[in-house]
Amino acid sequence: MTQTLDNITTDRLKIYQTSPELYDAMMALSNASAKDIEPELGELIKIRASQINHCAFCLDMHMRDARKHGVSEQKLDVLAAWEEAGNLFSERDRAALALTEAITELGNGHVSDDVYARAAAVFTERELGQVIAMAVTINAWNRINVTVRLEPRASLK
Repeated sequence: MTQTLDNITTDRLKIYQTSPELYDAMMALSNASAKDIEPELGELIKIRASQINHCAFCLDMHMRDARKHGVSEQKLDVLAAWEEAGNLFSERDRAALALTEAITELGNGHVSDDVYARAAAVFTERELGQVIAMAVTINAWNRINVTVRLEPRASLK
């Protein structure tokens, strides 16, 4: 795929075609991380990480998926400012979003004890592991898709 960005023409790898085993492994990880997590919460996690990582492809996909799972337009509209949204987001939502942001922004040093404890207080150990895995997985998808500049609604394979 040849794209022109900032007057620079670049050819980007069609990674899911050249490395189908990568796509298969990422899908397996995605499916495993989604177990025991409500689909609505999962979509909020995926969207928030994708906002931070500027992944247009994942934002497009997961905004559509969130709507299909019944996430309200109001929640989607204010997700980037969830901390300021009062009780619009449940305690589970807020804990998962705080943990997702901490995992996504590891350049800040680490996931704080406070953020981890907040999540551990509202999720079972199994659920907490799933939330962590989901945040890690969407970050991997984001980094791959941003690197190869996968565009919204483009075909994965």
